[in-house]
Amino acid sequence: MILDLRALIFDVDGTLAETEEYHRLSFNAAFAQAGLNWTWGPELYRELLAVAGGKERIRCYMDRLETPLSGDGDLLIRDLHARKTALYAAFVAAGAIPLRPGIAELLAKARARGVALAIATTTSRPNVEALLQTQLGSERAHCFAVMICGDEVAAKKPAPDVYLAALQALGVSASQALAIEDSANGVQSARRAGVAVIATPSFYSAEDDFTCATAIAPETATLSSLLGWN
Repeated sequence: MILDLRALIFDVDGTLAETEEYHRLSFNAAFAQAGLNWTWGPELYRELLAVAGGKERIRCYMDRLETPLSGDGDLLIRDLHARKTALYAAFVAAGAIPLRPGIAELLAKARARGVALAIATTTSRPNVEALLQTQLGSERAHCFAVMICGDEVAAKKPAPDVYLAALQALGVSASQALAIEDSANGVQSARRAGVAVIATPSFYSAEDDFTCATAIAPETATLSSLLGWN
């Protein structure tokens, strides 16, 4: 697919692991803790996932409410997101969220071939660190050479910022990298940075438009064979 492949750049939520349902449950638990009668069902959450970033998702939902909340909206958003992050971390620590099938093998094959691994995600660094620590353990420190998270760039996906930052940190050109993404926002982000991308739809992104993806892998377990790494 790429003659001089130097780096694989991964999204996290929905790509490395099917995390989104646990994010949804954590949001709902955070709302309950804060005394809010908000509930995000699966269909509503699928709509909200079009907005990149947890804090941005809460703000989008607040903007939809017919009765605006009184007080400092920014403070409420920060509080809710902090609660949600802690609740999500508890799910991760309990081992409830495994890597998607074939991902661990793909990471190992990339490293054996000298292909650098990076993360470009809109999620927060604590969420990423928790997942990697639980699923990769001591290998985590040696696995990903670069990690660029949502709050570390000016604009989140579908803007290309996280990919441009990852390429710069890796020291490779866009033509030497390949992205693995599960959502339309992620695919657009990679393509806007000039990076080829394989889309591998997840539970919440199965109906996304992947027409601008370089290739589509219906299952993560097929990624290695798609790259010819059998």
